[in-house]
Amino acid sequence: MDALDASKLLDEELYSRQLYVLGSPAMQRIQGARVLVSGLQGLGAEVAKNLVLMGVGSLTLHDPHPTCWSDLAAQFLLSEQDLERSRAEASQELLAQLNRAVQVVVHTGDITEDLLLDFQVVVLTAAKLEEQLKVGTLCHKHGVCFLAADTRGLVGQLFCDFGEDFTVQDPTEAEPLTAAIQHISQGSPGILTLRKGANTHYFRDGDLVTFSGIEGMVELNDCDPRSIHVREDGSLEIGDTTTFSRYLRGGAITEVKRPKTVRHKSLDTALLQPHVVAQSSQEVHHAHCLHQAFCALHKFQHLHGRPPQPWDPVDAETVVGLARDLEPLKRTEEEPLEEPLDEALVRTVALSSAGVLSPMVAMLGAVAAQEVLKAISRKFMPLDQWLYFDALDCLPEDGELLPSPEDCALRGSRYDGQIAVFGAGFQEKLRRQHYLLRPKAEVAAAAARGLNPDLQVIPLTYPLDPTTEHIYGDNFFSRVDGVAAALDSFQARRYVAARCTHYLKPLLEAGTSGTWGSATVFMPHVTEAYRAPASAAASEDAPYPVCTVRYFPSTAEHTLQWARHEFEELFRLSAETINHHQQAHTSLADMDEPQTLTLLKPVLGVLRVRPQNWQDCVAWALGHWKLCFHYGIKQLLRHFPPNKVLEDGTPFWSGPKQCPQPLEFDTNQDTHLLYVLAAANLYAQMHGLPGSQDWTALRELLKLLPQPDPQQMAPIFASNLELASASAEFGPEQQKELNKALEVWSVGPPLKPLMFEKDDDSNFHVDFVVAAASLRCQNYGIPPVNRAQSKRIVGQIIPAIATTTAAVAGLLGLELYKVVSGPRPRSAFRHSYLHLAENYLIRYMPFAPAIQTFHHLKWTSWDRLKVPAGQPERTLESLLAHLQEQHGLRVRILLHGSALLYAAGWSPEKQAQHLPLRVTELVQQLTGQAPAPGQRVLVLELSCEGDDEDTAFPPLHYEL
Repeated sequence: MDALDASKLLDEELYSRQLYVLGSPAMQRIQGARVLVSGLQGLGAEVAKNLVLMGVGSLTLHDPHPTCWSDLAAQFLLSEQDLERSRAEASQELLAQLNRAVQVVVHTGDITEDLLLDFQVVVLTAAKLEEQLKVGTLCHKHGVCFLAADTRGLVGQLFCDFGEDFTVQDPTEAEPLTAAIQHISQGSPGILTLRKGANTHYFRDGDLVTFSGIEGMVELNDCDPRSIHVREDGSLEIGDTTTFSRYLRGGAITEVKRPKTVRHKSLDTALLQPHVVAQSSQEVHHAHCLHQAFCALHKFQHLHGRPPQPWDPVDAETVVGLARDLEPLKRTEEEPLEEPLDEALVRTVALSSAGVLSPMVAMLGAVAAQEVLKAISRKFMPLDQWLYFDALDCLPEDGELLPSPEDCALRGSRYDGQIAVFGAGFQEKLRRQHYLLRPKAEVAAAAARGLNPDLQVIPLTYPLDPTTEHIYGDNFFSRVDGVAAALDSFQARRYVAARCTHYLKPLLEAGTSGTWGSATVFMPHVTEAYRAPASAAASEDAPYPVCTVRYFPSTAEHTLQWARHEFEELFRLSAETINHHQQAHTSLADMDEPQTLTLLKPVLGVLRVRPQNWQDCVAWALGHWKLCFHYGIKQLLRHFPPNKVLEDGTPFWSGPKQCPQPLEFDTNQDTHLLYVLAAANLYAQMHGLPGSQDWTALRELLKLLPQPDPQQMAPIFASNLELASASAEFGPEQQKELNKALEVWSVGPPLKPLMFEKDDDSNFHVDFVVAAASLRCQNYGIPPVNRAQSKRIVGQIIPAIATTTAAVAGLLGLELYKVVSGPRPRSAFRHSYLHLAENYLIRYMPFAPAIQTFHHLKWTSWDRLKVPAGQPERTLESLLAHLQEQHGLRVRILLHGSALLYAAGWSPEKQAQHLPLRVTELVQQLTGQAPAPGQRVLVLELSCEGDDEDTAFPPLHYEL
């Protein structure tokens, strides 16, 4: 069928983080799509919610069945007021409110063949097998993508049929590989050498590539895709270049992604020949047994007109018998699969199959919605063709602890779907839990109350960091049962994890980036404590070397960091400095601070008085363009000429150091004009002057402005270059003239420092950084990145998509069941990692906490030494004696934070001063702070005589 009109403008602000994952072409196809979702229990609601948030053009809901109590356990769109009301009609308004750009309508009739022709994708959830087969056959016949999804308690099933000839235009999430070119030879084949430091090992034989930005051999620019061959030395054969012009400099080679074709079987065929997503033969067998379990559950419902009763052993044995009697699965049409049926697995599935759980529908609904998006956008490889997921590890390992039919009987409660799996006793435990949750507390609290009025939510708006330990202290953590965290930085994660370790609280930790997601659980004394990945923790917020960024950039990231630094110096730090000196009544001309003068000279630029109007701001912006991208580069090349050679004979400009070329300003170049427009507007904002967004008027104005005088600008770029040899061009007379101008220029009202704001596309902040970085790339022959990529890098934006978020939330919820249920062995818990773009999900048992030893002591990161303060409070001398007597530890160093309480190497006089003091008295004397009211422990760190440097002793909890 034809899609909706997708020509309407894409709301880039609304879908900003999603665009980093999917890209504009895919999003355009998504907002022009029509999708039908039939079945609005918990799973269907999750699918619909994700599709609405992600901006499908039109979503049609179908479910004429009335709302019942068990629906409320997992269907967050429904409430008690919707009982007996059609699920679809009751869900429509709340879904529409999530995204007014999506048309959400309800279909009240039957699903007919003519109806199916109106959609690109049809999704059935919790449907009978007969309905799945009927609709699936019609969709396969007419080329409509079809999905069927279902959850039964702690197991889930998803089937996809995208037809027999479905083309995936963009199979992977990764951006096309781009690398800078060092040289291209003329010949057959032409040999392309990549610039040193490029990711040569990512190119493979047979990859298709194209080229851009090459000077000289321009015939390659924007050519049809060429196949490459990777040589042993990492250089690339790119085909015949004999007749092409001689290569001069610059340019980039870019991978061209190859489309892939997928061939899916219809449901009636795939039922007996199931292709399942699995990582090993053991997982394949497990999935095949779950496949048979679902078939047997459908058969049971067909025979008895109802599903099995919760934890009913008779019904469960009937399901096992039905599974045993099913037609054997086949490897091909003729070859049967010789696999035994895991009857214990089928029995457990049947016993727990009556319930509906929100974490399960969140997880499977996310995957199903992602598959819908793959069908619409033709981005990422779809499932092939069955996915089975189970979380039966949430059930107790001990059969004696499994719930009884009586404990799982329906109670006319919104939690009936959950009680049917875990029992009423577990539900009561869950009701009594107190958890500390993720940020955005006020908005989240209001939304959570709307989902479940029974929930008591207290929004806490103070940050959780070392500055608020008086708020989130002993009393606070004594009232919570655990922490669920979804934080944006490893620094924040490490801090929260340390607090959980200190207070011995379970930590449920989640994270996402695009279609990647993780859900991990850390249990006191059971699993290892949280540790940030070493590579990620080390690279977070780590800047590139200053010299590289300013003079020798080799990557787009270098140029973006330079551009961001330019913004700070020009439009924030300079204004703050001038305002400070005005308030202090000091003259800028009298300053002898080289760094301050260096900061202010580019802000003065070609002007000798404060800007008075828009034309002055444009003149300054043009002058600064010349300074950065023309005169500054020429000045750099005077100090480091293109032919400069090092003492060992190596060319100075080699490897990652690419010799720059000055640019000539051209009003016909959009990037040139954007820089001047953005810089002039920011300069105007800083001085409280009106700006302009008129590109045509700016072009005309630039034609009338005089070109900046290089001699007038010499002091600016000489000081800005920060090279010792440049000082010769910055003589006393120029210094005197510049200081005089600074004194006159600084008179006036306070300036407005500009704080960089990435989310407002009308303020010219991102425009300036993008244009500046792009021009810097042109100077150095570096492949640039587009505006969206630049904004993501500079703003440190984490790409996000609703499906990954929902899947991770579901996986974390499953671990919460285990944490709440009571003491569980490590084998019950799972760390989960998923990649929805590539149909990857791995769940594994967490590692045990590492055991450390010292003499007779053994401990893990969850342990601590406890020493009561006593009445009267013990002295430092008494504490040291206690540690030696009770634990055999001869303390060498004792610390509280950064305060040194004791060191064995101290002189007798200093020891005599410290040892008689009470511990709290000593801490107060050294830190200036007494223990806070209600504080229960002082945490002390120690090292002992005879220990290894790597020994990390457990913290000493001095109990007050």
